[in-house]
Amino acid sequence: MTVTGRIHSTESFGSVDGPGIRFIVFTQGCRMRCEFCHNPDTWKIGSGTERTADDVLEEALKYQEFWGEKGGITVSGGEPLLQIDFLIDLFKKAKAAGVHTTIDTCGQPFTREEPFFSKFNTLMTYTDLLLFDIKHIDNDAHKKLTKQANTPILEMAKYLSEIQKPVWIRHVLVPHRSDYDEYLIRLDSFIKTLENVDKVEILPYHTMGKYKWQNLGLRYPLKDIQPPTPQRVENAERLLHVADYKEYQRKKLALA
Repeated sequence: MTVTGRIHSTESFGSVDGPGIRFIVFTQGCRMRCEFCHNPDTWKIGSGTERTADDVLEEALKYQEFWGEKGGITVSGGEPLLQIDFLIDLFKKAKAAGVHTTIDTCGQPFTREEPFFSKFNTLMTYTDLLLFDIKHIDNDAHKKLTKQANTPILEMAKYLSEIQKPVWIRHVLVPHRSDYDEYLIRLDSFIKTLENVDKVEILPYHTMGKYKWQNLGLRYPLKDIQPPTPQRVENAERLLHVADYKEYQRKKLALA
């Protein structure tokens, strides 16, 4: 039986979605309803273009000469883990072709229940890196921001630490939502319990996806909220000790 995935779109030369130059696959479908989402057009499950892993990989490999030693394929979304069978097939074939594989995920579908858990462990054998989004450390505030609890997300973060799978933690800084010192300090404390974090990134909230909400006839919930100031971004980077992870990355690359 041929495994297919529902794909929203692809991007040939991504430079902020993992190490090096990446071929980005945006999967279709997400259960989260993040108030700051700049891709609400990826929410609807079951839509998008149906494609096989062979088809997607063939497209990606056309750009392999531009990746260098660090680049590869990143699967983003939407939420890639909602299409785990497709991911396994794609990444298994990508690794056979010598391609570096990365998943950009918020971890919301994660569970230790079967059959997902066994499939997830299989997927991890073909995954080099995860860009792991922690939207909010406080569960109640997370529900307000995304309409979902953060329980499975934090559980997945802990499990990835258990199996020592490398992650880059990414946190969107949103004024009046996540940009409070109390929350940032709590997030920092949680990240420090993890033993697999190679990098921590602050992603300042922006309004570039607002027009997509309007085109879809959706009310944009953060219409009165402006992006964080440079000072607040610097404050978040200080509280999350971003510089420490940058230094770790520098030393890691020097030893490579």
